[in-house]
Amino acid sequence: MGFLDKLFGKSTKKADEPVVKKDKLKIAIVQGSVRQGRNGEAVANWVYDFATKRNDDVDYEVVDLAKFDLPMLGEELTEANQVGSETAIKAWSEKIASFDGYIFVAPEYNHAIGGALKNALDFLNPEVNNKAAAFVGYGSLGGTRAHENLRLILGELQVADIRTAVTFSLISDFENMSEFKPADYHADNANVMLDQLISWTGAFKLLR
Repeated sequence: MGFLDKLFGKSTKKADEPVVKKDKLKIAIVQGSVRQGRNGEAVANWVYDFATKRNDDVDYEVVDLAKFDLPMLGEELTEANQVGSETAIKAWSEKIASFDGYIFVAPEYNHAIGGALKNALDFLNPEVNNKAAAFVGYGSLGGTRAHENLRLILGELQVADIRTAVTFSLISDFENMSEFKPADYHADNANVMLDQLISWTGAFKLLR
């Protein structure tokens, strides 16, 4: 027995013992606008392509809020709409709960996020507790005020939001405010954002 073995004892792990591989992190890219003619689809796809090309061993998925057809929280529903609405709420809850972290792609409307995204978040709570989120915005000021609005909402939902965000300008990153042509410099922010999000998402997964 060597000196270190005498001092600390031998490792109980066998040399040929298989290493248990951790499950991949799952991160949703939530497309938070439901408006017709929205620019958010192009932005969400850009985020997905950028993130997957990094080969971080993370599973990314675009989750389009418009596909869930959620009712307004607390509205009175007709009997004909009751079943469909309950199905939509359950599908939204289960989909969001299946992820470890989130990237919210949110435009800015009147200094805040859009009503559809706020309504969708109001259906959630335990599904997102002790998870992490990042923000990608677009608008006249890059969606920054929507991000600040989201930080308040997610704080109440016990979601940790990272500092670095990606902000696309309707003036300089969209041709005629509609065709998405992001400037190259956004890649630096996107890399920092993803690095932070992956670190926090992994840490909170251990906490849960």
